[in-house]
Amino acid sequence: MAKLILLRHFKSQWNLENRFTGWTDVPLCPEGIESAEKVAGELVGLKIDKVYTSPLIRNRETVSLILENLGEEKLPVIVDKALDERNYGELQGLNKDEVKKQYGEEQVKLWRRSYDIAPPGGESLKDVYKRAVPFYKEYAEKDLKEGKNVLLVASHNSLRAIIKYVENISDEDIINLELPFGGLVKYGFDGKQYIKYNN
Repeated sequence: MAKLILLRHFKSQWNLENRFTGWTDVPLCPEGIESAEKVAGELVGLKIDKVYTSPLIRNRETVSLILENLGEEKLPVIVDKALDERNYGELQGLNKDEVKKQYGEEQVKLWRRSYDIAPPGGESLKDVYKRAVPFYKEYAEKDLKEGKNVLLVASHNSLRAIIKYVENISDEDIINLELPFGGLVKYGFDGKQYIKYNN
């Protein structure tokens, strides 16, 4: 059974500063870099055939650190904008707590976690789904069907979109899904369905 491993990038400098990052290209912070060894340790012994990520530096740095720690620097890495974080529009660069004070916690939660409500001038999760999932199905899922093990490293909302597809999560329930920085989600794929596993 092929394996799909989803990994949210390690903590970036703007994550550390509690700012909306979106499409802003911000590198990992020292804390994020230091977490690589521990996360890579959870992948030791798992054969990875192919890696997918986005061009955002926080995603590419996470891939490099993981592969370096695993001694797998020569693995093929496919980089595509379809896997970028959502565009946070007018919120990009702003402090999350200050935005909550201005607009209210409930509104900010809808912008960040709901399926079809976009932040001002930005993308909803539905918009991200429309670019990330077709790319995922065409490339990564095709690899899985061929029996290859895939590591996909991306940002929070592109991963939430893919998990929505993989687990068939409803538009209403997706608001409850969150992944920590460096969070791993693993699935087996038999060519037809995905089975989530914890080891």
